[in-house]
Amino acid sequence: MTAISHEARRSLLAANLICLASMLVWAAGLPAASLIIPHMPPIALTAARTTLAASVLLPIWIMQDGLRTVRSANWAMGAWVGFVTLGLASFFVIIALQYNDPVTVAIVTAVMPVAGILLECVADKRPFTRALALGLVLSLAGGLIAVSSAEGEVDFGVGVLAALASVLLYTWGSRETIRALPELSALGRVTITVAGCAGVVLVAAVADGALRGSWPDWGAIGPTQFAGLAVFGIGSMAISQLLWIISVGRIGIGAASMHMNAVPFYVMLIVFILGGPWNWAQTLGAAIVVSGALIAQGLIGRRL
Repeated sequence: MTAISHEARRSLLAANLICLASMLVWAAGLPAASLIIPHMPPIALTAARTTLAASVLLPIWIMQDGLRTVRSANWAMGAWVGFVTLGLASFFVIIALQYNDPVTVAIVTAVMPVAGILLECVADKRPFTRALALGLVLSLAGGLIAVSSAEGEVDFGVGVLAALASVLLYTWGSRETIRALPELSALGRVTITVAGCAGVVLVAAVADGALRGSWPDWGAIGPTQFAGLAVFGIGSMAISQLLWIISVGRIGIGAASMHMNAVPFYVMLIVFILGGPWNWAQTLGAAIVVSGALIAQGLIGRRL
């Protein structure tokens, strides 16, 4: 492995910390989502989540990059990538959470490093080095340790298939957000995809309600449910997606996706803070996952 400079090492470490923070915020959205999911149909909830995230991101983007940049951006491309990455992926996550508990849904994300690395190797011609192979093996091993010690059961039915579809769509879309919108800042890339997705899904939600009568149960939605929606939309989408796209732009989808395998630990950590038990096996799994991601980038080990 080629040695990397001290400055490059610091930059990579910072990018990995940003990615870790993204995963932690995203994980918080899974248990929060369970508060609102029973009261809103999947399409309506996807629309509410993306609209809430867009309403937070869009004013910040205008203030940072200016109204002219926002107007001249490629909104058609942003809407398409956002619909696939966030709309369809979010829809399938909601379906998965209807059939499975949050830990089980987090477990399915263990396949994301494989999808991310294969995408880079095939589409970007990235060489499959020994360091990358070792990092991938450790990431999967850590994910399996987390799986074996999780309380949720993996039942290969509709819920798990929906979670898998969400992971694959999100992996492709994360790379495409960087590739298809190179002229925009990280904030601009995230905002245009989130806002573009919100516009498409809002139309779909209204049509779904008009044709099938599939409307939210507003009478059952109170402050607790709105708080869950806020965490699921602002935290788990707006903030998490911004941190995620920043990290993907710096370390690539392959290395960034390895951090996904530590999500079961973060879910467990949040549950622990709320009064649940501590799981040392998932702690070990998360440590192995992070170590694998660092090895794959050359931050641990020098002669692989």
